[in-house]
Order: sequence, then C-alpha cells, then structure tokens
Amino acid sequence: MSDLAIEISSLGKTYKKSKRSPEKIALKSIDLKIKKGSFFGLLGPNGAGKSTIINILAGLVNKTEGEVKIGGIDISKNPQAAKFKIGIVPQELIIDPFFNVHETLEIYAGYYGIRKADRRTDEIIEALGLKDKVNATPRSLSGGMRRRLLVAKALVHNPEILVLDEPTAGVDVELRNQLWNYVKKLNQSGTTILLTTHYLEEAEELCDELAIINHGQVIAYDRKENLMKSLSSKELIISCGAEITQDLGALFPDLALKLLAKDKISITYDPEKIEVEKILRIISDNQIRIKDISTQQPDLEEIFKHLIKSN
Repeated sequence: MSDLAIEISSLGKTYKKSKRSPEKIALKSIDLKIKKGSFFGLLGPNGAGKSTIINILAGLVNKTEGEVKIGGIDISKNPQAAKFKIGIVPQELIIDPFFNVHETLEIYAGYYGIRKADRRTDEIIEALGLKDKVNATPRSLSGGMRRRLLVAKALVHNPEILVLDEPTAGVDVELRNQLWNYVKKLNQSGTTILLTTHYLEEAEELCDELAIINHGQVIAYDRKENLMKSLSSKELIISCGAEITQDLGALFPDLALKLLAKDKISITYDPEKIEVEKILRIISDNQIRIKDISTQQPDLEEIFKHLIKSN
C-alpha cells in the first residue's frame, strides 16, 4: 500500500489557441510526491501554475499529459472515487446564497452520499467558529466568515487530503490564527494538507515539505529544513563600543559590508568559506571593541526571491 497521498508524474497542461488568446503552456512535466500526513506547501508567483495543478486535482481542468493519483486512485480512471479522498478550499469566495450555513453543509454532505447519521455538520460548525452564524445566509457573512464556510464545506465528507488555495487572503489576524490552529489539529490527526499561499511566513511556520514552481516548472522541491539551507549566506550584526573609524573595506575585502550606524555594522558572509570566529578576531585585532553581536539567516521569503530570480 502506497504511503503517498498525492502522486503527480510528468503532468503537463497546455491551453489550446483560441480567437482571443494564443496557445499557452501552463504546466511542464510536473513531478510531485506528497506523503500521507504531511503538511505540504506549493509556492510560486502569480501565474506560475499553482491554481492549474489544484484545478486538475479538483477535476475542474483536464490535464494534457501525465498521471495524477489521489490516495492511490488515478483521477483519469476513477475520478469520482478520487474526489471522495480530497477536499478543496478554493481561492474564490463562491457560495450558494440561498441556504443558511447549516443547510449548506447538509446539502454538500448529501452530494457526497453521507448518511444523516454519519454527518458531522454540527461538529464542523463548532470547530470553525460558525455556531452563532448557523442560521445566516452566506451573503450576510463577512469575507472571513465565508472563508470559514468554504473550509467547512471541504470537510463534510471527512477527506484524507485537504487542499487550501490561498485560504487566508484578505482574512484578519484573529481568524487566520483560528484557522491555522484548526488545520494543524487536522494535520496532527492524520489529514494531509496541501497549501498554496503568498504569505511565505505561514508556509515557513507550517509546512514540512515545500515545492516552488515558476513558469509551469518545479524549480525547488525538498524538505523545509533542507530548502532553508540553500542560501548559505548569513548576516553578522555587530554593535561596537565606540564610533567605527577603521577602514572596514580593507579589513574584509571579500565580504559585503554595511554601516548601519556610526557604531554598528552588518557583515554578510558564507559560513562554509569563513568562520565567524575569524571575522571577530580580525575586528578585535584592529582595536574595535565589540559590545554585542547577533546573526541572521535568510528566511523563506529571501530564498523564494533568490530561486525565482535565478529561474
């Protein structure tokens, strides 16, 4: 039995030429293997192909080539069975305006053939903080509450995999924290999470594996801790005991220096090429008194920008 929740092999998508637009290659030979129980981040700039991948998983867009399996089920051979394995929270706030929150979830559970005795409508409403809105229609809900309802709809059939496409776009901080607390609990209970987001700090905090795509191709794909090491540079910030009068450029001709204040400098270095101890020793030997030091490593946003710029 496979330990993969989603398996994507040589996936390609080309939108055919039309009267209004030329032929467009949206995806080029995408390979992704997302393990069961993982929290996987799919990142990329606008137009990179993230939404195309999600729409293919949701059955809204037909692939041109390649193979996609959801929970071990080939979406081309058994699309209905594959849909039962996955819940999709779309980026767009599209909700039927005619039914209240409780009715909406009951109707969607019915679409999936969930028996009334097995439905989790009240449990999901409680978990997502929608209890006081249970009789409200979607058109009367705020954007944040509609976002919660989209998540609730995706969970009515208790899917093994939850796909979140920009789930916190336009959402306030309180709701964002509530949503992530609930999603983390789902993940801890075994649900596989696939997340796309432009809030890279969210991906850095939540995901254990990341893939970055650009121009329809995977340009980076690894565990988060490995990807975070892909930029080897570090920044050393030194506060000195007095104004710096020495020529630092002469002391460190091969390093990037920045004077942050009269008594404070930033030195960017590669720890694989020079040890921080050597930098500090050079400073000390030149009669520069060190008052305080701190180091900073590149965050995911810096790594993301570097990779996108390089590809």
